[in-house]
Amino acid sequence: MLKQLLTIFKIVLVYFFSLSISHADLIKPNNTINPHQVVKMQLKSLKYNDNPFKDNGIKQVWEFAHPNNQKNTGPLKNFIKMIKGKSYRVLLNHLDHKIIQLRLTNSMASYEVIILDKKKSYFKFNWQVERYSKDGPLKNCWLTVMVSSPVSLGSSI
Repeated sequence: MLKQLLTIFKIVLVYFFSLSISHADLIKPNNTINPHQVVKMQLKSLKYNDNPFKDNGIKQVWEFAHPNNQKNTGPLKNFIKMIKGKSYRVLLNHLDHKIIQLRLTNSMASYEVIILDKKKSYFKFNWQVERYSKDGPLKNCWLTVMVSSPVSLGSSI
């Protein structure tokens, strides 16, 4: 009897723990996150897109999209469709990535990003972030302003 109660308790505990994880808050932009960290976080989010819940990675990327970028690619529903479309879907659940800094100034940073997708093909992207300058909660936060279309670099096989 005691063993059964302990098992039930463990199941209930795991259930509530998984609920709290599944509703994890997205990281919000703040001025302590540097440009490299923004790109790294966005790539990691896309690598594990559906963890802890469906499209969480895409939603995290959206949080760090510059307002002008959001205006051009949004609302979020459209942004999700765009990322899942032909050009950008190689980012979703990719196997590995490499970030190479190309340029860094006080207000802009650009990176070359190499992705190994789940089909074991390599793709190159140019990724650009800028420091937001307008007053408000995003002031001095690094936000993504542009991600190029992918350039195929061939297969790893």
